[in-house]
Amino acid sequence: MESLVEYGSRRVIITITAILCALLEIVDTTIVNVALNDMRGTLGATLTEVGWVITAYAIGNVIIVPMTSWLSVQFGRRNYFAASIILFTVCSFLCGNATGIWELVLFRFLQGLGGGALLVTSQTIITESYPPEKRSMAQAIYGMGVIIGPTLGPPLGGYIVDHSSWPYIFYINIPIGVIATLLTLQYVRSPKYGEKSTGSDIDWLGIGLLALTVGSLQYVLEKGQDDDWFNSSAILYLAVTAFLGLYFFIWRELRFRNPIVELRVLKNPNLRVGTVLSFIMGFGLYGSTFIIPLYVQSILGWTAQQAGMLMVPAALTTAVMMPLIGNLLQKGVPQQYLVAGGMLLFSLFTLWGYFILTPDTASDNFFWMLIIRGIGMGMLFIPITALSLSSLKGQQIGQGAAFTGMMRQLGGSFGIALITTFMSRQNVVHANNLNKNLDASSAAVQQRVQAMQHNFMNKGMSMADALKAAYASLERMVAKQAAVLSYMDVFLYLSIMFLVCVPFVLMVKGNKGKKISMADAH
Repeated sequence: MESLVEYGSRRVIITITAILCALLEIVDTTIVNVALNDMRGTLGATLTEVGWVITAYAIGNVIIVPMTSWLSVQFGRRNYFAASIILFTVCSFLCGNATGIWELVLFRFLQGLGGGALLVTSQTIITESYPPEKRSMAQAIYGMGVIIGPTLGPPLGGYIVDHSSWPYIFYINIPIGVIATLLTLQYVRSPKYGEKSTGSDIDWLGIGLLALTVGSLQYVLEKGQDDDWFNSSAILYLAVTAFLGLYFFIWRELRFRNPIVELRVLKNPNLRVGTVLSFIMGFGLYGSTFIIPLYVQSILGWTAQQAGMLMVPAALTTAVMMPLIGNLLQKGVPQQYLVAGGMLLFSLFTLWGYFILTPDTASDNFFWMLIIRGIGMGMLFIPITALSLSSLKGQQIGQGAAFTGMMRQLGGSFGIALITTFMSRQNVVHANNLNKNLDASSAAVQQRVQAMQHNFMNKGMSMADALKAAYASLERMVAKQAAVLSYMDVFLYLSIMFLVCVPFVLMVKGNKGKKISMADAH
C-alpha cells in the first residue's frame, strides 16, 4: 500500500479541510435545535413534525455511516469525500429555500446522507496524513474539532435566528462547502487498497433492507402518537415492515460473502454491551439537547440565542473532561467505573432538572445542573467507545466503531421520537387533571377570573370581552402548567433510566488495568 503521509503546508491544508468538513457535519446536527420554534412558526408545523427536521438528518447519517468504508473503496476516497461535500452543500441551499415542512425534512435527509460520510472519512484522512509517531496528535486535533462542533451549534444557530432568519443556518454551510470541495479535489489522495466490488458482489439487498428498516421504524416512532399508534393501518404495516426488514437484514448480512455491515463482530461481548450503552447515551445526549432549548423558548420565552448560550458551559466542561478521561484510561483506570460514574452523574443532572422546572425558572438555576451534564457526558463518550473496542483487533476496530456510532445516532432518533410522543400524551393527562380541579363554581376560581376581568377592563375592554379574555388567559395558564409537568416527567424518567443502567455497567468485564490507546477511542 502506498504511503499517504503528507508533509509541510500540504498536510496543514489537508488537516484544515478535514476538520472543516467534520465541523460542518457536527455543527449541523445541533444548530437547528434552537431554530425549531421559528421553523414551526414559518412553516406552520406541529411539534412532532418539526422533530423530523432533526430526525431525518439522523436517519441519513445512520444509513450511510456503516457503508462509508465500502463506498470509499468503490469510488476512491477523494471522489467519495468530494461528492459527499457537494451533496451536503447543495442540500444546505435547498433546506434554506424549503417552503414546507416535508420539503425541508426531505432535504435534511439527503444532507444527512452527505454528512455521515464527512465525519468518518475526515477522521481517516487526518490519521493517514500523519506518520505513525504523530498519529495521537492527529487524533487530538480531530477530537477537539468533534468536541467544539456541538458547542458551536446552538449559540451560532441562536445568533443567526435572532439577527437574521432561520434559512441562514443552512446558507452559512455554502461558502465553507465550496472551499472544502476545491481543497479536497486539489490535495486529498485516494489510497490504493481493497478491491472494487463487481455488480454481483455489491450487497444491494443489504443496502435496501437497511434503509427500509431504519426508515419504517423511524416513521412509526415519529407519527405513532399523531395517528393513534396501531389503530392506524399505515403505522401497523410499517411496524411489521420494520420488524421483517430487520430480520431479513440480519439473515442476509450473516450469509452474504461481502456484507455491507459486518454483523459477525457483535460476537464480541464487550462490543455488544458497548452498542447498548451507546444507544442509551445517544438517547440521553440528543434527548436532553432537544428538550432543554425547547423548554426555555416555549415556556420561559427565551430567544434562540439565549437558549443556545445556555448549553455552552456544559459543552466546554465536556471538552475539558475529554483529555482528562483519556489520561485516566491510559493509566489503566477500568472503563466500566468511568461509564458507571458518567451514568450516575447524568441521572443526577436529569433529577435536578425535575426539581427546578417551573413556569418561570430563573436562568441561574440551570448553570450547575448543566455543568454536571457536561462532566457526565465527558465520562461516557470516550470510555464507552474504549470499552466497546477494548478486545477487538485490526479491521474489527473500524467495524466496531461504525456500530457504536450508528447506535448512538439511533438512540438519539429513538430518544427524540419517544420524548415528543410521551410529552403529547402527558400534556393531555395533566391538562385533564388540572381542569378537573378548576371548578368554575368555586369561590377561589371566581375571584381569580373577576380580578383578571377587571384588569382587562382597566385596559379599555368591554365587560363581555374582558370576561372572555380572562377565561382565555386561565386556559393558557392551565396549558402552560400542563406542559411544565410533562417536561418534569421526561426528566424524571430519564433519571430513572440512567440510574438503572449503573449496576449493569459495573458487571461488565472491561480491561481492568490494561492501558488503552487514545487513537482507538474516537
